[in-house]
Amino acid sequence: MRIVVLFNLKEGVTPEDYEAWAVEKDIPTVCGLASIDSFRVHRLTGVMMGEGAVPFQYVEIIDVADPDGFGAEVATPEMQRISAEFQALADNPIFLTTAELGAA
Repeated sequence: MRIVVLFNLKEGVTPEDYEAWAVEKDIPTVCGLASIDSFRVHRLTGVMMGEGAVPFQYVEIIDVADPDGFGAEVATPEMQRISAEFQALADNPIFLTTAELGAA
């Protein structure tokens, strides 16, 4: 299962503060979960086709190898702390689950 999270930062949260937290705490913690194959965080930098502003500042891509294990790991005190810190930084993040159609 792949989870895609789209979000902007809350008012008053600087990109520098968020990115330092992501690199120092979020990424190592989530990557350390046994249920995770891959976790990437990207700053969105522009629109490739068309015009206009990027609607979100950041995207997280989480590849979950074991959904049941992920559910159990997310419930741990350490992940609850990381989740609360993320919620304090991100303004109404949108969590999307995906189903792959195929791969090249």
